[in-house]
Amino acid sequence: MSRSQFLILLCGVTLLSGCASLPQKAPPRPVAILEPPAKTDTWLSLATPDDADRIRRLEAAWAAALAEARKGGFARDLRTEGDLLQPQAALPRPAPTPGSYNCRLVRLGRYTNQTRPFEKFKPFFCYVEVEGDLLTIVKQTGSERPAGRLWEDDNQSRLVFLGSVALGNEDQPLAYGEKPARDMAGVLERVGPFRWRLVIPWPRAKSKLDVFELTPVAEQPAAG
Repeated sequence: MSRSQFLILLCGVTLLSGCASLPQKAPPRPVAILEPPAKTDTWLSLATPDDADRIRRLEAAWAAALAEARKGGFARDLRTEGDLLQPQAALPRPAPTPGSYNCRLVRLGRYTNQTRPFEKFKPFFCYVEVEGDLLTIVKQTGSERPAGRLWEDDNQSRLVFLGSVALGNEDQPLAYGEKPARDMAGVLERVGPFRWRLVIPWPRAKSKLDVFELTPVAEQPAAG
């Protein structure tokens, strides 16, 4: 073996031994990416299965209720209400401003053959207030006074309402879920400047769809 061949061989052995001594890189560790909980999951964890199903079937309630009202001869009344009774009228930013509201109820669809497919009622007062991180709606007068909290939803054009009804001389409504026959569930949507609606699909009596219109009182009471 010539001297040059020996040097080439020696360099090759040295390089190989150096490579063998290099530390091996550890495989990358898996990284867990935690997504924030869906807003829908929050109210679904609180809603009863029946009420969650009612809200899921909201479009079907609109379709059935409007069809019965038109069939019953109330097509002109539906048109007069404008966007209030248009199923797709919801606008962005549905959260209402806290304060006093003029509210009125429109009922659509028949609950039984004896009920009317379209009814509207005299206005009453209700109030939107802040309770912790949530907004609440309370009907202030009348023999039936709904009250409940508004929850954010993944559908950003609506808030989900979960509440119950106080009857007669009761000072406070029952907590949601305490008595299912008194529970109410629906969605709150903004349908115009300073105009909201609370839609209750498949209520437990008198209609297929209850629509409460909310418009702010012109002169708000002074803050205490």
